[in-house]
Amino acid sequence: MIQTPERADSQPIVVIVDDDESIRRAVSNLVRSVGLRAETFASALEFLAAKRPDGPCCLILDVRLPGLSGLDFQTELAKAKKETPIIFLTGHGDIPMTVKAMKAGAVEFLTKPFREQDLLDAVQEALTRARSAYEVDRAVSELKAKFGTLTAREQEVMGWVAGGLLNKQVAAEIGVTEITVKVHRANLTRKMGAKSLADLVRMADALGIRRKKA
Repeated sequence: MIQTPERADSQPIVVIVDDDESIRRAVSNLVRSVGLRAETFASALEFLAAKRPDGPCCLILDVRLPGLSGLDFQTELAKAKKETPIIFLTGHGDIPMTVKAMKAGAVEFLTKPFREQDLLDAVQEALTRARSAYEVDRAVSELKAKFGTLTAREQEVMGWVAGGLLNKQVAAEIGVTEITVKVHRANLTRKMGAKSLADLVRMADALGIRRKKA
């Protein structure tokens, strides 16, 4: 049994994309029977036109779909940097197709008719991946929000400090006194909620702002 103890705003969603209505209904009923939320779409384009789920989600995707095929859809998601775990379903898969999907990061490739437990096991693995990616994205979003509260000078100082420069070196780089740098550093450390320099460096790396002296 898959457990879903998450808060309401981050409960996982299983998205089913299949042009066969009977498959959509059967899979969504199976998913809901273990307490998970499910949304269904008849095509990849229909899913893309809908509002993206806010919480962690995974895709149960038919390989052959009208318009945009399942494998092409996987490629488009990768190009868009959408970290959405995918479970493929197919009525006529072959080894090259399976290898291509798995190399591109698919969680599982199941052939219809599939065992219900095999699909549920794949969903559990996919949602584990989805939760991890969601937590990372949320943490980065929170960091960006904190970083946005810094003044332009504080943001600049943070980049130099995280790059390994001492206060006096930062002062020389930006043309201010060392005392001024210390004030900016204290302010930005407080606003970012950093407990140490290592913590500040980690945040800067996550934000991609660490500066290096030429």
